[in-house]
Amino acid sequence: MNTMAIPAGIAELEDEMIALRHRIHARPELAYEEFATGDLVAGSLQKWGYTVHRGMGETGVVGQLKVGNGTRKLGLRADMDALPIHETTGLPYASQVPGKMHACGHDGHTAMLLAAAKYLAQEKCFDGTLNLIFQPAEEGQAGAKKMLEDGLFDTFPCDAVFAMHNMPGFPTGKFGFLPGSFMASSDTVVITVTGRGGHGAVPHKAIDPVVVCAQIVLALQSIVSRNIAPLDMAIITVGAIHAGEAPNVIPETAEMRLSVRALKPEVRDYLQERITALACAQAAVFGARAHVDYQRRYPVLVNDPAMTGLAREVALDWLGEDGLIPDMQPLTGSEDFAFLLERCPGSYLIIGNGDGEGGCMVHNPGYDFNDDCLATGAAYWARLAQTFLA
Repeated sequence: MNTMAIPAGIAELEDEMIALRHRIHARPELAYEEFATGDLVAGSLQKWGYTVHRGMGETGVVGQLKVGNGTRKLGLRADMDALPIHETTGLPYASQVPGKMHACGHDGHTAMLLAAAKYLAQEKCFDGTLNLIFQPAEEGQAGAKKMLEDGLFDTFPCDAVFAMHNMPGFPTGKFGFLPGSFMASSDTVVITVTGRGGHGAVPHKAIDPVVVCAQIVLALQSIVSRNIAPLDMAIITVGAIHAGEAPNVIPETAEMRLSVRALKPEVRDYLQERITALACAQAAVFGARAHVDYQRRYPVLVNDPAMTGLAREVALDWLGEDGLIPDMQPLTGSEDFAFLLERCPGSYLIIGNGDGEGGCMVHNPGYDFNDDCLATGAAYWARLAQTFLA
């Protein structure tokens, strides 16, 4: 990335940003445990002149700064939670908490938004209201939904809201934008099959739920291949099957755990209908029963076309085409920022974390956020705020 593109006020903060990121990285906190991280965020924002609200979404922090008489209100969001992973990087600032690690880069997201916050507070180069949302529990615990339930947009109304996530596999510091469906829904399905237990030597006197599960696993694949249109995306993954304890005992019950994803809300709904019907019908064929606990978790993340266009133009005007990731495609991962986008127009964008050898994907014990992204990401947030709140 061309360092000449970074405003001097942000370039001067780079060492501070890196130290802050490493401090957060070394002391990771899981979902709804982000007390020390929240203290750090809140204390910094207060020192820089923001009005700070705490406790929304249990451990969430919102900082608000009003400049001038502008009526527009902008929300920028960063996530703060870590993952239950044991870090293996061996870095000097590696996690000091066994079994917990910032393996998704939320330490970097928090540091980038804090750096932008400090710069914008110093420069006051916008006209309107800036709401900085530091969210807990993105990793599967729906912290965004919890903040909404606690009145996030009632207390801090926004005309638009944006979030940024690092992504390994793309060039360092380049930005990716995509209007419409950008990240998949994520639902968890627990199927409990109840048969009739018995001795493994006399299987004809039992109804084997393990055999039923095996048939359901195979039949589930036909939903994607035969019920979903070929140009639509759907994923059904059977991640776990639990049944029995002994090799010569047919258990009474067996449990299957599924992860189900889609890139269209209507496909998501149809998957629920078909999975439920198929599991129950397959069980009935064998004289067993299936109970389907369908847990709808994160919705499809849908970027507003106009706001995505604006976000892209900010990067394009600043860095030119070379600063953009060409031909951005939807991602099959999931993100609870989708809940915020259901309530407020906005966009979720990515910043490349590096595509060289030796890097690894997020949620990996060897992952680390790329510090070379910090100044670029912070500068982007500043430019977006200046543009939206012109």
